[in-house]
Amino acid sequence: MTEDIIPAADDFRCGTVAIVGRPNVGKSTLLNHILGMKLAITSRKAQTTRHRLLGIHTTDDTQFLFVDTPGFQQKHINALNKTLNKTVTQVLTEVDVVLFVIEPMKLGEADEIVLKLLPKNKPVLLVVNKADLMGDKGNLLPLIQDFDLLFDFAGIIPVSAKKSLYLDELLSAVREHLPEQPAMYAEDELTDKNERFLAAELVREKIFRLLGDEVPYSVTVEIEKFETVKNLRRIFAAIIVDKDSQKPMIIGKGGEKLKQISTEARQDMEKLFGSKVYLETWVKVKGGWADDARALKSLGF
Repeated sequence: MTEDIIPAADDFRCGTVAIVGRPNVGKSTLLNHILGMKLAITSRKAQTTRHRLLGIHTTDDTQFLFVDTPGFQQKHINALNKTLNKTVTQVLTEVDVVLFVIEPMKLGEADEIVLKLLPKNKPVLLVVNKADLMGDKGNLLPLIQDFDLLFDFAGIIPVSAKKSLYLDELLSAVREHLPEQPAMYAEDELTDKNERFLAAELVREKIFRLLGDEVPYSVTVEIEKFETVKNLRRIFAAIIVDKDSQKPMIIGKGGEKLKQISTEARQDMEKLFGSKVYLETWVKVKGGWADDARALKSLGF
């Protein structure tokens, strides 16, 4: 927090909003488009989001504190996934409003798992993402009626996060349920995470995006050194894999894949930080880290 907190106005509202749902339903994309910038990393890989990430969106009369969470899943259960699932359930007990994000189709088994976690004592809005794929809004009515029978939602809002459609309607619906209180953060703050954290996330995103299904889930990134010299950020990042056999997969022939990962991550960092970035990356093997509680703790989980 900083000292430049915006003054309280009549009927000013501020509160926390959890964004939850099964993996790969568009939670991080929704947060990024509400903020109008890329803060949360995205890819087609399940549970790309691994940390509780706060995104701050401030308007004239409201400060929305969005909490992006990992996708709750039970497909691969190890120490890492147990930690991520615990993050989801903990967030649900702490926030003022919950956004349950789904895609415009019948409720799947993974959605039902999350549905059972939703709190009964807090307003929960059902957010039907990718609603543009359904054509006419009337096509959503049967789906909405089905969901109404499953949970007492405070509202059902169709949106398209990727196309930024109906996000104003969503924010208006969320605002109704936020407490009347002053802002907690300065108007220009966007997150509670530091640049070191954001840099590691951007490198990890490029690994997932560029390698797709080839890359194992147990890959993470650790920033070993982060220096700021005038308008230059010097960042040294270790890409951590589980096995020796995974190392060449990330490095690629002649180092080409690692170079591409680094170049694209650096370009995104320069946009986010508004400065030049020198990024150096390498690959390290740390066997069994995703199922080792001590290793997870040392890596910030």
